[in-house]
Amino acid sequence: MLERFALVCLAGLVTACASTSTGTGGGTSVQKVPVSVPTDSGVVTGELVVSVHVPAAAGKHPLLVLNHGRGASAAERAKMNRTPYPQAVKFFTDAGFVVAVPQRLGYGETGGPDLEDSGPCDDRQFTPMFDRVASQIGQVVKALQQHPAVEPSRVVLVGQSVGGAAVIALAAQNPPGVSTAINFAGGAGGDAKSPGQPCGPERLQQTFAANGKTSRLPTLWIYAENDLFWGADWPTRWVDAYNAAGGAATFMGMGPDGNNGHLLFTRSPQKWQPVVTKYLRDLGYAMPK
Repeated sequence: MLERFALVCLAGLVTACASTSTGTGGGTSVQKVPVSVPTDSGVVTGELVVSVHVPAAAGKHPLLVLNHGRGASAAERAKMNRTPYPQAVKFFTDAGFVVAVPQRLGYGETGGPDLEDSGPCDDRQFTPMFDRVASQIGQVVKALQQHPAVEPSRVVLVGQSVGGAAVIALAAQNPPGVSTAINFAGGAGGDAKSPGQPCGPERLQQTFAANGKTSRLPTLWIYAENDLFWGADWPTRWVDAYNAAGGAATFMGMGPDGNNGHLLFTRSPQKWQPVVTKYLRDLGYAMPK
């Protein structure tokens, strides 16, 4: 439990609401980032609750913004933990990153309206959905680039499921300081009750192709073979469309993981950590050996 609260302001954009220990020698703060998100019916505003984890070493660090997936129900989204991926947070902070984990609008302590409904299964609108999510992530990036422990020119985006597709959408905008995006099981419209038969996969393929047309950043896509949301075929078609349009994606197909590979990011970090370590090291990040 937090025993005290510290209120600070970073250039008027980020309010830190609490601090405690990360357990790794660094510090954790809970900060609020104001966002304005364009929608078809106008601009929606709110404050995202963002957990910020700083490694123990002094000085400036690269920033990694870690983005969650979408809960299946409103009740599940409302109960989302502030840091849903503790193992990943520890892995990246131990590797020297400041790790920011935002709760988007419609989730957990952030609350507010759900901006991620992409429509009925036979008429999914993926592009505006991912753009609304990417807008929130991009505003968190800009705010955290002002954090005193962050090197603003070295930013990595990571996301899982809807968060994974959204970081690809944000990478397509080539935001200043962002060097890459890592997509774990990215997509939307899947249902484990209909394995390998997501809603509107051809339309999602078009969305990814449009992202690839404008992106100038390298990206890494990681999917398990037995992802019940997408199946083994659709992710390869999506990344092929992205690259054919001009994107620079490295696809890492993982073997089956448990009874549903969509959960690989949280369930089997030992499988993806060596892949991500090599990928980031090749981009010039000082990953541990």
